[in-house]
Amino acid sequence: MLKQIHVEITREALNGRFSPRALAVISAANSRQDTLRGQIGHNEYHFDNNAMEASYRYINEQRGFILASLLLPNSSPAWPAFGRLIHTAQDFYAHTNYVFLWLARFKDSTPPPPPEIDPIEKSLIRSPDLHSGKLYYPLEVLYFIPTFRKAVMSILPYDSHACMNLDSPKHNSQFEYARVAAIKRTQYEFGILEKLLPPEMFGRFTDL
Repeated sequence: MLKQIHVEITREALNGRFSPRALAVISAANSRQDTLRGQIGHNEYHFDNNAMEASYRYINEQRGFILASLLLPNSSPAWPAFGRLIHTAQDFYAHTNYVFLWLARFKDSTPPPPPEIDPIEKSLIRSPDLHSGKLYYPLEVLYFIPTFRKAVMSILPYDSHACMNLDSPKHNSQFEYARVAAIKRTQYEFGILEKLLPPEMFGRFTDL
């Protein structure tokens, strides 16, 4: 998803769950995953190139880093770790075909509206049909230049990131499903930590 959309999703999902200073750090760390340094050679940050297992592992690593940080006197590194974790979790819905698989179950009826999407449907997460967009360089770079976009889209395969992504409402009509799923997943990840952490550690994590 685009940086600003990540910011909006993060704030909508977590507003009131963290102090303003903690939420600012979390949001900034989330956005940094989309810098050039975070884009090149880091498929696991974004569920790109079918890096499913690597991305799941990255999420678990960040969760472990959060827990370890909260055992230290200075627990503030837990905030950027959570920002990195939820960036990857949010991108799952924009960079894989999860939304399309979920909607396909309603092909013979009117699909439910976006607020009803289930972001953690186990049968879909474990489906052999689940995949993410591949990055076909250098065409994927040219896709971001408006002058070349139409020509590039006519060349790129259907399984390319450019064709599959739900990064913004301009890219695909199913974007709203991805956005809502990302909000729900962000809250789900927060809930996991709320269950795992003792009250004192959870209080330091939320900074409330």
